[in-house]
Amino acid sequence: MARAGLTVERLTQVAADLADEVGVENVTVAALARHFGVKDASLYFHLKNAHDLRVRIALLALAELADQVADALAGRAGKDALVAFANAYRDYARRHPGRYAAMQIDLDPETAAASAGIRHSEMTRAILRGYRLAEPDQTDAIRMMHSTFHGFVSLERTGSFRHTPRPTDDSWARTLDALDSLLRNWPQP
Repeated sequence: MARAGLTVERLTQVAADLADEVGVENVTVAALARHFGVKDASLYFHLKNAHDLRVRIALLALAELADQVADALAGRAGKDALVAFANAYRDYARRHPGRYAAMQIDLDPETAAASAGIRHSEMTRAILRGYRLAEPDQTDAIRMMHSTFHGFVSLERTGSFRHTPRPTDDSWARTLDALDSLLRNWPQP
């Protein structure tokens, strides 16, 4: 019998909060059990193992971010859409570092196909259609954009930009200007 109040959804939400506090790599079934004041074994009614728990955090984070990006994109196109998408991405990573780290987990193909990652791709493709990019350029541009956003956010989170007095917000704005310019002038093969 499951302990009253313990559901997969509640365990996932608390684990995601814990990931933001202590890092996703420190979220274990044992740590979650301690939080709820139960024995580890009682959580295995809901969870397979620590990897299952981290995948659930990743899926929650992908869905949360997709919702925030969708809200940010509403009614926008072109550079405005690009900036809104990028800012929603960066803001989410700043507010939820553990969840953001969980989103980097390599999901198996079936899980990935059923995740909100598909929504992220669709929203990115919608932005790129505004730049008149078709395949295979869309795929290349999606990879470039994700690499740029993830790289900037990851370096910012580790303090790698502290060595210069220029504010990171200024560099972020210039990065988005450069991305917009590149997307408007995409190189032909």
